Amino acid sequence: IVYFKFCFIMAYTLDLTLRTVAEVALNVPETKVTTLANGLRVASEDSALPTCTVGLWIDAGSRYENERNNGTAHFLEHMAFKGTKKRSQLDLELEIENMGAHLNAYTSREQTVYYAKAFSKDLPRAVEILADIIQNSTLGEAEIERERGVILREMQEVETNLQEVVFDYLHATAYQDTALGRTILGPAENIKTINRADLLEYITTHYKGPRIVLAAAGGVCHNELIDLAKFHFGKLPARYKGEAPALPSCRFTGSEIRVSDNKMPLAHIVIAVEAVGWSHPDTIPLMVANTLIGNWDRSFGSAVNLSSKLAQVACQGSLCHSFQSFNTCYTDTGLWGLYAVCEPGTVSQMMHFTQQEMSLCTSVTESEVARAKNLLKTNMLLHLDGSTPICEDIGRQMLCYGRRIPLHELESIDANTIKQVCTKYIYNKAPAIAAVGPIDQLPDYNHIQSGLYWLT
Repeated sequence: IVYFKFCFIMAYTLDLTLRTVAEVALNVPETKVTTLANGLRVASEDSALPTCTVGLWIDAGSRYENERNNGTAHFLEHMAFKGTKKRSQLDLELEIENMGAHLNAYTSREQTVYYAKAFSKDLPRAVEILADIIQNSTLGEAEIERERGVILREMQEVETNLQEVVFDYLHATAYQDTALGRTILGPAENIKTINRADLLEYITTHYKGPRIVLAAAGGVCHNELIDLAKFHFGKLPARYKGEAPALPSCRFTGSEIRVSDNKMPLAHIVIAVEAVGWSHPDTIPLMVANTLIGNWDRSFGSAVNLSSKLAQVACQGSLCHSFQSFNTCYTDTGLWGLYAVCEPGTVSQMMHFTQQEMSLCTSVTESEVARAKNLLKTNMLLHLDGSTPICEDIGRQMLCYGRRIPLHELESIDANTIKQVCTKYIYNKAPAIAAVGPIDQLPDYNHIQSGLYWLT
């Protein structure tokens, strides 16, 4: 009874959300964008909230590293909050705490992000602090030595998160011997040897005006943000002394990594084909196809009434503990596939139905595509709840697309588009596979690849 009440509430909420998508789209504040003389872009959305989020999105991540300095971008993120020329680490922490603000950062394979969430009245102080930490960090030797141990412990924690482990293996095999195949944290040997000169070199090489977006959302005035950007970031260099560092080429290789460990209770398996980069016209159809397959785990309860056919099969046959489809994009390439967690005895069956469901993308109906588009819109709108996710959406999309993508661009996708795009990227392609745990029942690579060949 509780489950069906939950289904009714969810169905009502989804229907209500879908009926108001058009209204919400009309009432979304404008995303204003201004480019400074040095190429730095300022982008903001003013929703008149009492709080705001402002951050720096930098087009620099682990992809721009080599084997020797892999891990530098992430190491630099750790060092950003360890003191500047005008603020010690304690001063910085006290100032943020006294403002009632929140300061954070993260590193991905292609981006480094520093952001602050604060009261709208404190926007000038938040921008000044961000400018200080990326331009004036002292990068002291004592702090560097201390952070080595912190990062090495973080690496140990990551190794216990099997989802992160298996996705790192996926990148290692899919983009073997290229920059995307390396981990964001880097190998332990590098963490032990990275020094101040490596960190300074990374900053001077990549932290240039054209590669940075100052994004803000919440209670922000765009003109005020422009003035703050000019004052605090106007001296950032716009050009390189030599040639600008090129985006490292990363070729996809159909291959696999298997780490068999029968002592583990569950098998973690991920299968992916090569997809496309952020700005490619096939990105949005692949996002819709990803939504068609969906995700599920046992906490959802019964999946009989879910739209995902794979969820129905997985639930009825107890084939897995969970699965999730994904569409990971980079500048010029991507990974589209599915990650599943299974018990040892159901691995083979789960892979069979996974391949079958991936093939169903060539026979979808208009009603299924319409439902997937509506669900994708709903998820996108629900995600943008608060100034921080909106700010992140602005910063990421400005770096990836050079603009903010409106929801109405989903409307041009129909069943025929999905069939054409999925046939183009999935049909008879060599996948990348990573598997960890009790995987004796996992079919061999050729058998799995042959499962992606079906009659269209």
